Amino acid sequence: MIEAILSHIISWIESIIEHFGAFGIALLMAVESCNIPLPSEAILPFAGYLVSKGVFSIHTAAFFGALGCVLGSVPSYYLGYFGGRKFIENYGKYFLISKHDLELADNWVQKYGDWSFFICRMLPVVRTFISLPAGILRAKKRFFFTFTFFGSLIWSYVLVFVGVKLGENTDTLKHLWHKFDILIICVCFILGIIYIYHHVKKMKE
Repeated sequence: MIEAILSHIISWIESIIEHFGAFGIALLMAVESCNIPLPSEAILPFAGYLVSKGVFSIHTAAFFGALGCVLGSVPSYYLGYFGGRKFIENYGKYFLISKHDLELADNWVQKYGDWSFFICRMLPVVRTFISLPAGILRAKKRFFFTFTFFGSLIWSYVLVFVGVKLGENTDTLKHLWHKFDILIICVCFILGIIYIYHHVKKMKE
């Protein structure tokens, strides 16, 4: 059952990119940047796989990945800008945002200022929520969106490159997957449960 669910999600991501091409990458990355749990770690490597098959270039895949991050960050930024901290603290759970997530992003902004928008776009988890404190703190839009783009561009290049390498070794990876498929699925499931448990626990606290 778990394998079927994972397979369905991956197949959906793949179908979006295959159908819409580079614009599909931008669309999926925009969804992730809107605080919806659709990790870029599952999107960009497949884009890299298609790069290895000659569907589009690595530069195109990375650019549209970064573009999607910027587009998805717009509603999140303005949610913080107009809603303010109190709104996020009261209703953030409906957007899968805990106080801990907000505090984590806050700490980065306070520590590094505008540069945090660049740094955090290259970090898992934090990169998804950094737009909210940026809006709450009313960060200058030109700095925020510029740093968001370039930080996301680097992140996109890294993950797309990983996908390219995976694509170049598809046969080897398929062999390893079939050999250790049950173990891989169990590890992914356990890590997912742990993440959800701690996330929900922190939201309750």
